Amino acid sequence: MAQKSKIVRNEQRARTVAALAARPRDASATRPRDRDCVDGRPRGCLRGFGLPRIRLRELARRGELPGVTGSSR
Repeated sequence: MAQKSKIVRNEQRARTVAALAARPRDASATRPRDRDCVDGRPRGCLRGFGLPRIRLRELARRGELPGVTGSSR
């Protein structure tokens, strides 16, 4: 027969797992997603600029980002 402490521990674990399963999938505050402020693109965002790589390249090419030069071929 199992010890009483193990039974209580397993019951507590089951309650905790059930409580976590009841929460929405995106309820965690540890997974924020960087997005483009203009069109909401979720991928390829560069933290230093707050822009995705595609928009950064466009703005650098037009010369609209101070201190950043576009690539030239």
